[in-house]
Amino acid sequence: MGRNPTSQAKQAVAQKLALNTPRHGNSNDGKIHSLGTARAYTQALKGYAEFVRESNGGSLFRAGAKPEMAMNYLHHRAGEVGQKTLDLDRQAIQMHIGQQLPVVRSFKETNLTCRSYTSEQVKMVAAAQTIRNGLATEIAYRSGLRAHELLTLQRLEERGPSPHRKWTPDRFTGREGERYTVQGKGGLVREVMIPKDLADRLEARRLAEPRQATDRGIHYQQRYDINGGNRWSKSFTMAANRTLGWSRGGHGLRHGYAQERLAELQRNGMTYENAKGTVAQEVGHFDKETTDVYLR
Repeated sequence: MGRNPTSQAKQAVAQKLALNTPRHGNSNDGKIHSLGTARAYTQALKGYAEFVRESNGGSLFRAGAKPEMAMNYLHHRAGEVGQKTLDLDRQAIQMHIGQQLPVVRSFKETNLTCRSYTSEQVKMVAAAQTIRNGLATEIAYRSGLRAHELLTLQRLEERGPSPHRKWTPDRFTGREGERYTVQGKGGLVREVMIPKDLADRLEARRLAEPRQATDRGIHYQQRYDINGGNRWSKSFTMAANRTLGWSRGGHGLRHGYAQERLAELQRNGMTYENAKGTVAQEVGHFDKETTDVYLR
């Protein structure tokens, strides 16, 4: 087989052409029924062939025919292209290898209404806040917390998660840190993981005795001298506007957490659906579809 990626892609597509066969009634026959699809698949397979060659010197018809190589490529592309392009790549490769592949979700920001922040943007905003607000910002981003949940942080040994829920053991896979609990919507108490460096800074601000904090008319027993709730949210917005020139609100930190975790779990071999379910529990949801809001 030719070593040139372009010629490999053209050959792979030529083997699947069925231009004289109507698409209606034959959509699942693994063939290509239009010139437009042929051109699109040729371009997609050219990129895949280049990846295979750079990975191990192989071709589309050897290493590139293996599902594991295909999945490596799709996960690699997930950080480079939007969902539409990623789906086209998957469809072209499926056609070539004759096997269905799991859907991989793009984590590249393609939606102008996306509410997430990058890690560098979070650092800039936190640095422009007071210590109490800046630490809260970093924890909210690294642990996926709501504004009011910052006021409810407790060590895991002090309060366990709600026992009426079935928690997946896959939570926090691939991450290390200290486990705490927070109380979220509906009184649900869940575990969260805070990276060791942030946990150390948090413990340095532990109160000698819990104090009452009130946010939007609701009272909380606060154990750490950090801000949360509406006070923190206002500080975040003001600091973001000063440093970035815009703000998507403090809740956008949860969007960033969810998107990063979804990508991490998929890179570690978890299917998209299982990864979404795991992230849902980490951010305090049991309805996976609700979590879709955070993945845009």
